[in-house]
Amino acid sequence: MKIEILAVSDKAMLRRFIRVPSAVHKHDDAWIPPLMMEREEAFSPKDNEFLRRAEVRFWIARRDGRDIGRISAQIDPLAQRRGAERVGHFGCLSAEDDPEAFAALVATAEDFLRSRGVTRVRGPFSLSINEETGLLVEGFNTPPMLLMGHDPEYAAAQLEALGYRKEKDIYAYLLDMEAPLSASARRMLDRPLPASVKLRRLNFKDYANDIRKLVDIFNDAWSDHWGFVPLTEAETDEMAKRMRMLLDDRLVWFAEVDGEAVAFIVTLPNINEAIRDLNGRLLPFGWAKLLWRLKSRRVRSARVPLMGVRRSLSGTLIGSALPLQLIGAAILPAKAVFGFRSVELSWILEDNLPMRRVLERLGARAYKTYRIFGKKLAATGDALAAQTLDTNDPIILAPQVSA
Repeated sequence: MKIEILAVSDKAMLRRFIRVPSAVHKHDDAWIPPLMMEREEAFSPKDNEFLRRAEVRFWIARRDGRDIGRISAQIDPLAQRRGAERVGHFGCLSAEDDPEAFAALVATAEDFLRSRGVTRVRGPFSLSINEETGLLVEGFNTPPMLLMGHDPEYAAAQLEALGYRKEKDIYAYLLDMEAPLSASARRMLDRPLPASVKLRRLNFKDYANDIRKLVDIFNDAWSDHWGFVPLTEAETDEMAKRMRMLLDDRLVWFAEVDGEAVAFIVTLPNINEAIRDLNGRLLPFGWAKLLWRLKSRRVRSARVPLMGVRRSLSGTLIGSALPLQLIGAAILPAKAVFGFRSVELSWILEDNLPMRRVLERLGARAYKTYRIFGKKLAATGDALAAQTLDTNDPIILAPQVSA
């Protein structure tokens, strides 16, 4: 049977799109089914500002009556660089170990991007670099942490067979909370900060303002890094709403210099641990199970998804000390207070050597590698396009924004 490519055009097809990875990973012990409700929100223009500003398409690959794969293509106006080639992204890639399925899906995404003037495609980004990023290439035997991806071992080779090459690797570091700190790390943590520097917790009484400070520092701290796309005001508001239930002020810290917030760290309990056996469903009893597990200390791992220090402190003694001091304030007491046995710090660019050195000094190890692939797109279609069927322009689930 030939492969049929179907455009996602309504909520029923979107639910099928969300379920594809669970079928692909049905024999993978490390796979954790995402919550259907959360994924529907992530792919809803109402709840995800990215879908309101970017041009996005979703497709499903089907053969012999079965959904066997999926892919997205997206063009983010904020990801374009003045004077550089026009960039588009693919993401949400998941398919059975079938070269024809990968070829049909990738060609469909490429054809769409090419029709919009894109000359270079990168991915996977699901959906932006500030969400799930990269394809897992090392670390398949352990389950993914909160908001991190998980892919089968064959996926990278399938992409490489279609002409994709590595553009950047990113690492997930794991800190064993039960291992003793090295003497050098302990000395650095015990070193007193200048009197002008204060560490403080997140202030829930001024929650919205603190979240805005956090995002402002993030956008400044990472603006010079590869692939950076700023978090917008709308994304900030949405993030504040989504994160509130998971945040604990003992796990979110700011560093202030002379009263101005200049650095932060956010630690979240690894909710994937709590949802693993819910099979993606919160109803009828899933919410009760989830909340009970989060409150009863049954979650033994956590993740640091956000951290940053203002660029003005780059190269200064204070700037080099703050990451370690924030980790010491937020993470190291977490074993006693929350019972965490391990904390993932992710993701870290392969060339972000200062942060990698800080983490390795603490004893953390890079235990997962995710790869961002890229490919130059020819101006005209290629032979792969002939393998796709039903490639009519899909109905957009989000309002179209010209990039």
